[in-house]
Amino acid sequence: MALHWPVPELQKALRASLPDCAVEVLASVDSTNTELMRRARAASLVPTLLVAEQQTAGRGRLGRNWHSHADGPADGRSPTPGALPSLTFSFGMPLAPVDWSGLSLAVGVSVARALHPALGLKWPNDLWLQDRKLAGILIETAAASTGGDGSRFVVVGVGINIAPRDPAGLSTAPACLQELLPELDAPAVLARVAPPLVQALSLFEAQGFAAFHAEFDRRDVLRDRVVQLSDGVAGTAAGVDGRGALLVHTSAGMKLVNSAEVSVRPVAARHGDH
Repeated sequence: MALHWPVPELQKALRASLPDCAVEVLASVDSTNTELMRRARAASLVPTLLVAEQQTAGRGRLGRNWHSHADGPADGRSPTPGALPSLTFSFGMPLAPVDWSGLSLAVGVSVARALHPALGLKWPNDLWLQDRKLAGILIETAAASTGGDGSRFVVVGVGINIAPRDPAGLSTAPACLQELLPELDAPAVLARVAPPLVQALSLFEAQGFAAFHAEFDRRDVLRDRVVQLSDGVAGTAAGVDGRGALLVHTSAGMKLVNSAEVSVRPVAARHGDH
């Protein structure tokens, strides 16, 4: 049975705030982010929600791979006909916030809020469930205009594990949405996540990270934990500042981490986590 994507319903919902928004579903693409960035660089700046049932060269943060495919769950169960083990989509639109800082955190807040109260946020771009990665976010921008308004075409890529996946080769053990919401398939998750995401981007444009700071704090899985940074620094995570930079108490004092090239890992699971 082929998947039924709610394209007309999504178009109606998204066009309420973006009248020219397009919704496209592709059977296969190298990367939804790469495709929308190609279009943006070719001056195609129409707000677009692009979904792929299969990615052959999906990308995550720091050049990591994110592959999505339709070959069923990785836990030994028989795959459900037509089911996707993960949802991969990108949304692109021109955006002109006063400050771009904290955008990935704002997107994380939006996605987590739309899915389940139990989901935590791991700085700067992951959704976690009980110290396992459930979803990742990749944000890229391209020049949008020469009008002097400071706008850029932003592409927000989201990958969500729907069904269990093979943990081999992954730096963080994977979680999946079926643990919390077994009744949802990829199209239903998209319908649940995409409209609030578009609203969140508009709110971020108007108010910046400040509109999302409090909820990020409530979902912050690193706060008060000993963390190790990829640049060798270790310390205790102390939340984020008003621009979304990670605060880390180190032996040399407070360190602000805002570089996209620095990754952060908790040294050990929080006491009481399983």
